[in-house]
Amino acid sequence: MLDTQATKTSPSLLYMVKQVELAVRSHLDELVKPSGITALQYTALTVLERHDGLSAAQLARDSFVTAQSIADLVRSLEGRGLVRRERNPRNRRELLILLTGAGRELLEQFAAPVRELEERMVRDLTAHQTEQFRQALSRAWHALS
Repeated sequence: MLDTQATKTSPSLLYMVKQVELAVRSHLDELVKPSGITALQYTALTVLERHDGLSAAQLARDSFVTAQSIADLVRSLEGRGLVRRERNPRNRRELLILLTGAGRELLEQFAAPVRELEERMVRDLTAHQTEQFRQALSRAWHALS
């Protein structure tokens, strides 16, 4: 049973997760702004770095954007030469989205600043607590997926 007094004074976990998400996105937007991309575009590039050659639908799901908005996002990244599209050899009707050399260079340029942002986020946690936090977030995500 929940302690009603604690429930009234403490924000919900959902609220706290959203606060962290918005803070991370704001800082990430500021970090990547000089390169002319957004945090959402950066996220899509990091997804392609881990899983190159995704369909638009897969990239949308893994980048946390709608299928409708991924088209504009990819078109913008493609216009900047950061991604390219090519036909899927197994399904000629499907286009796969691939990271270009310029996209990889941009990700490398921001690797250290993004790592520093993540380290700043968990700087008051021990290494063990950080790993527990990572595992807890993963379990929470899997529970809702």
